[in-house]
Amino acid sequence: MHVPDGFINAPVSVATGAVAAAAVAVSLRGARRELGGDGLGGERTAPLAGLVAAFIFAVQMLNFPVAAGTSGHLLGGALAAILVGPYTGVLCVSVVLLMQGVLFADGGLTALGVNITDMAVTTTVVAYLLFRGLVKVLPRKRRSITVASFVAALVSVPAAALVFTLIYALGGTADVSTGKVLTAMVGVHVLIGIGEAVITALTVGAVIAVRPDLVYGARGLSKPLELKVVPVAAPAAPGAPRPEPAAAPVAASEAAPTAEAEPKAPAPAPAHRSTKRVWLAGVAAALVCAGGVSYYASASPDGLEKVAHDQGIDKQAKDHAAKDSPLADYSVKDITDARLSGGLAGVIGVGATLAVGTGVFVVVRRRRDAAETAITDDRTPQQV
Repeated sequence: MHVPDGFINAPVSVATGAVAAAAVAVSLRGARRELGGDGLGGERTAPLAGLVAAFIFAVQMLNFPVAAGTSGHLLGGALAAILVGPYTGVLCVSVVLLMQGVLFADGGLTALGVNITDMAVTTTVVAYLLFRGLVKVLPRKRRSITVASFVAALVSVPAAALVFTLIYALGGTADVSTGKVLTAMVGVHVLIGIGEAVITALTVGAVIAVRPDLVYGARGLSKPLELKVVPVAAPAAPGAPRPEPAAAPVAASEAAPTAEAEPKAPAPAPAHRSTKRVWLAGVAAALVCAGGVSYYASASPDGLEKVAHDQGIDKQAKDHAAKDSPLADYSVKDITDARLSGGLAGVIGVGATLAVGTGVFVVVRRRRDAAETAITDDRTPQQV
C-alpha cells in the first residue's frame, strides 16, 4: 500500500506530512514509557524494538497472492503494537517506511507523510484499540492474545484502505469517483487483511509460546507463581518413644520464642532472563525471509497498485526521486543474477533498518533514563 509520488496533490501531502510529524512526536514521548515501563518486560522492550522494525521490513518483502493478478504484503502496524506497544509500534513502522522510501525507492518521498499516516498511524491505532477491547472481554489466557491479534490485524488493513480513500477524496490527482476507489480498495484489502492476520497471529503466538514476558500486549496476563514451602515432620525411628501430646496454650509472654516467630527475610527478586536468544532468532528469521524466501514472493502488483491501474488513479504518478538508487526496486545495481541481487538487497535492508531502528530506540530509552535521574537528583535533599 505504498503510495507513490503524484497520487496526492501537494496541499494534502503537506497536511498529511504535518499529521505524520505530530504522530511521530507524540509517539516519541509515549515510547519513553513503553521502552522503560515499570513491571515485567518493560526494560526488555528497547533492544527488541529495533528487531521488530527489521522483521517487519523483511516480511513486507514477501508478497503473497490474494486474487487473480493481485498480491498483498504485511503492513505490520498490528504486529508492532502488540509486541512492543502502540507508540513504539508507530515508530517501528515509520522507520521501515523511511528506509524503504530512501534506499529502495518504494513509496514516494513527497508521499512519506501519507504513507506514515496511513500505514503506521492508522494500522497501529486501530489494531491496538481493538486488541485491548478484545483482551478485556476474552478469557485471560494466552490463546486469547493470539485470537485478539488475529482479529485486530484483520481489521487494521481495510481500515488503512479506508483512510487512503479519504485522503484520495481530499487530494487525489485523478478524476476518478471516490465510490469506485473505496469499493475496490476495501474489497481487495479485506483479502490482504486475512494474510496480515495469519502472519501476525503466528508471530505473536510463537513469541508467547517461548517468552510471553516479551509481548507488550500480554503484560499482566498472569501473575507470577509463588512457591510455598510447608514443613513436614520426619517419621519417627522404630522403637523411638512417641511424641508427647502438645501442651496447653500459654500466654504469649510466657511462650518460648520459636522459629516461626522470627521475622522472615524478603524473597529475592527473580532474575531477569536474557533476551539474547530471542534477538538472535529474530534476526536470523528476518535475514532468511529477506535474503532467501523473498525470491519466491509473488510478482503481481499489490492491492493499491492493482486498484490504481484498474481505476486510472495512477495517471499522474511521478518517478521516484531515488529511482536510480543502487538498491532501487529491492535489487543491487549491476548484479545480474536476480536471486543474488534481491537477496543481497534484502539483507542490506534488514541490517540498515535494524541499525537505524535500534539507534532510535536506544536514544529514546537513554533520554528517559536521563530524565528520571534528573528528577531523582532534584528530590534528593542536599547535604550541608
